[in-house]
Amino acid sequence: MVAQLDLLFSCAVFLGQIMDKNSKKELLDYLLHFVTEQKKEKIKQVIAQRTNHVTVVLEDVFQQHNASAVVRSAECFGVQDVHIIEKRNQFLPINSVAKGSAKWISFYKYDNTQTCLQTLKKKGYKIVATVPHKKSYALPQLPIEKKTALIFGTEATGLSDEAISLADEFVTIPMYGFTESFNVSVSVAICLYDITQRLRTSDIDWELSKNEILDISLAWAKKIVVNSQLLEKKFFEDKK
Repeated sequence: MVAQLDLLFSCAVFLGQIMDKNSKKELLDYLLHFVTEQKKEKIKQVIAQRTNHVTVVLEDVFQQHNASAVVRSAECFGVQDVHIIEKRNQFLPINSVAKGSAKWISFYKYDNTQTCLQTLKKKGYKIVATVPHKKSYALPQLPIEKKTALIFGTEATGLSDEAISLADEFVTIPMYGFTESFNVSVSVAICLYDITQRLRTSDIDWELSKNEILDISLAWAKKIVVNSQLLEKKFFEDKK
């Protein structure tokens, strides 16, 4: 089972009415009338740097501080989607640690690993497991031409055997000390820094599509504008 949460919950449907592309544009323009010029410019700047070319998958990460730090890193590096597998542990980021970053991210939740990874594969993602493996790439050498889903495991035991068996490739972060592994939130941050930096200096088409930009911009506007639900209702009533 998969559920999309929080960010895009009302972009396509409002009060039972299906919104086409033009309606979304009109609603976005209407809501932006209630946003300062400075905030509108910030939305444009941030959305231009957003990507779904790389995405994060967390399998049973349960420590709240780690969950929060992962969300914060994803948002800071411009990664729009985070996929959460909750087989045993519930994903509960702490807002004070995440610094409000969760409201700008699109979350997808699953109750099993196979559904999550197969769903991503159908969307064109290669699954990259962050574990030591005899066929692992060192992070700087990981190919990123294809859409990439990085999967990270629980703090105690790492990735499940199921996740490893479904992975298309493997990656390790080079380390030079006695300690065998990084904290999961640190691993996410290092991987996203490396990959997003390489994407932005490459010829790879990593930017969001026009439709994705429209949907996400609209969702953000609803987050920013005070009483946006009432304004949205008025917008559709006036169109009748």
